[in-house]
Amino acid sequence: MPVHNSEIAAIFSQIADLLEIEGANAFRVRAYRKAARTIRGYPRSMGDLLEEDRDLTQLSGIGNDLADKIREIVETGDLAQLEKIEQRTPAGLAKMLEIKGLGPRKVQRLHSDLGITSLDQLREAAESGQVRELDGFGAKSEQNILKELERENPHAGRTQLSVAEETVLPLVNYFKDIEGVEQVEVAGSYRRRKETVGDLDVLAISEARGDTIQRFTEYEDVVEVISRGETRSTAIFRSGLQVDLRVVHRENYGAALFYFTGSRDHNLAIRRLALGQGLKLNEYGVFQDEECIAGETERDIYALFDLPFIPPELREAQGELAAAREGRLPDLVTLDDIRGDLQMHTTDSDGDATLKEMAQGVRERGYEYMAITDHSPHVAVTQGLDAAGLNRQIDEIERLNDEMEGITILKSIEVDILEDGSLDLPDDILERLDLTVCSVHSHFDLPREKQTERIIRAMDNPHFTILAHPTGRMIGKRPPYEIDLEQIMQAALERGCFLEINADPSRLDLNDVQARMARDMGLILAIDTDAHSVPGLAYMRFGIDQARRGWLEAGDVLNTRSLSDLRSLLQR
Repeated sequence: MPVHNSEIAAIFSQIADLLEIEGANAFRVRAYRKAARTIRGYPRSMGDLLEEDRDLTQLSGIGNDLADKIREIVETGDLAQLEKIEQRTPAGLAKMLEIKGLGPRKVQRLHSDLGITSLDQLREAAESGQVRELDGFGAKSEQNILKELERENPHAGRTQLSVAEETVLPLVNYFKDIEGVEQVEVAGSYRRRKETVGDLDVLAISEARGDTIQRFTEYEDVVEVISRGETRSTAIFRSGLQVDLRVVHRENYGAALFYFTGSRDHNLAIRRLALGQGLKLNEYGVFQDEECIAGETERDIYALFDLPFIPPELREAQGELAAAREGRLPDLVTLDDIRGDLQMHTTDSDGDATLKEMAQGVRERGYEYMAITDHSPHVAVTQGLDAAGLNRQIDEIERLNDEMEGITILKSIEVDILEDGSLDLPDDILERLDLTVCSVHSHFDLPREKQTERIIRAMDNPHFTILAHPTGRMIGKRPPYEIDLEQIMQAALERGCFLEINADPSRLDLNDVQARMARDMGLILAIDTDAHSVPGLAYMRFGIDQARRGWLEAGDVLNTRSLSDLRSLLQR
């Protein structure tokens, strides 16, 4: 049974969480987190590398010990070390780290003093008033815990898009090798490129239906076959995803693709148009009486109603039909429009590759420019640069720009916005930079008004350029902090600043709705990978997905500009 990179990374992340709760050496904890990040972002599966007898220690942050652990996970699906740690530190404690305000020390205190090992037990202790009696807590902390436990997670039961890709891409390649399969595509929220997906709907054109269904049920990643018929089968994959396969004829393919792509509200709107013309629309085609008059392609279906093709990312019943009728559909930004990446990290802070290695990786992607944005020192775990360290890096960037052809390295830093709205480095060092990427990494629990004021006050600094991951959310793990985002966007417009779509698939911050709000206000956004390794530069595609869902065109994106045009825009 294949083991995906995300599964290996999850095990290493869980070990890091549990070790941190135990108070283990910080270097050891960081080693597991760094390995998890390397593996999660690596473009090839660890299983394939081992099968080719590749030396895993050549990967950033992977030494002999971790390489052996990766092999153990690939070969057995588990790691004995994790089981040992779980015996002394219950795995349920790691879930508590996801609660805003609970760090490793507080989680350990809850466990040692109250015997809490799960979120349910934490809830009971907070409701009974036991938590407030512990040192370092209090009534306010207790109420905050209860509030966070009640907060609904909109991504519960769903899978991050990047993790779903680990299931989808090998499966699609598998189908392409099946004789008789002409075409295969994954529909649903995956095709609409939503940041999380539910079940996967796979459509295949094949005249050898029975054989295609049989091969699907025999796929190596299938752990349970739920149903199997002549044209449809449902199976549960190792990742936990449910995959529904439908095998269709070519003349029905466009209708099936439209129907199963959704969204439901978009489909209903088109169906109402069909009914208004005396037509019937279903997964097999558009019918006039008993005659199928369209269904082989999606374009044919839209054309029946005098509509242009509507890209899947826009099919959310958010005004796309009116825009299509009026010729106002956006010419959506594409990956080919991107000319640079304005946030990434190196070994000078918490990255996995050197400055030169990142520059070479960016150049290989065909970009014109890049910005190195290692962390400032405020959050110790990032091992950020102080003024002296940044000065040294600036000098190194200038040397590299003289040496390297085909890429321009912009001088920058990811500088923390402190609680009072000041920036984490003095102006005299920020003056040497081409731009700054400014972020909130602490005090997430400030009231909405204070958090908003904090960010706008930071924007008042003339060296502020881009607000990174503006809401601070981590998908499925950490909710956004409370801010008035519209007020912040207006402040950015007035000051000549920009906001970011962070393309890291665990962030995708801004979300699609917020990105569209920025577009409608006329605010230009940067799409940045926040890469901590060379493979992480590939995250740009997820940022493009988010931007397209937000109706962004190339002109709405900062880093689609040429270097000279970019430099002009960066001058506040």
